[in-house]
Amino acid sequence: MGDAPTIQQALAAVMADVQAVGPVLRKHSVVVLPLVETLDQRTVEVGKNRTLMGHATVTVRYRFVGPDGSWLDAVTPGEAMDSGDKAVSKAMSVAFRTALIQALALPTDEPDPDATSYERSDAPPDVRTVARAKNALMRLVGGDKDRAAAIWAHGPCADAPAEAEVSDMDWAEIEAAAAEGAGT
Repeated sequence: MGDAPTIQQALAAVMADVQAVGPVLRKHSVVVLPLVETLDQRTVEVGKNRTLMGHATVTVRYRFVGPDGSWLDAVTPGEAMDSGDKAVSKAMSVAFRTALIQALALPTDEPDPDATSYERSDAPPDVRTVARAKNALMRLVGGDKDRAAAIWAHGPCADAPAEAEVSDMDWAEIEAAAAEGAGT
């Protein structure tokens, strides 16, 4: 991953394409409208430390509308991960840049996009520690920290240390509370 661009470099590339195309589109009175067709958000674990990351995938129809009302549609996917709340914005930026590159046949001097990737963690082992159970609960509630905290506080392992084991019976109770919306 030594040659992989940093996030700053990737965002700079997106901005460079938008800045290069924007003046030309404005000069010819072309407006680009994003129409989100699909949006999927989830929380995934990455790396050996099982770090929680937001993961978003979008499909966006970009409608290029000319001054006479005629239009051209470009439907493009976008995918991104972020440890904060920016996964959807990043996925939209990727989709927009892809639409510009494909619809306007813009050249790129970029490395293969498959040169960098995240490797998802294996499924957690059968033995759950409190720490792993809390991460699993976060996935069950879609990353909602307040809801997870409320469910955990009223669950059977509320006062257990992080390294303690969570029994199958206790985990089943936690899963049921998450499924029922307990703690919300």
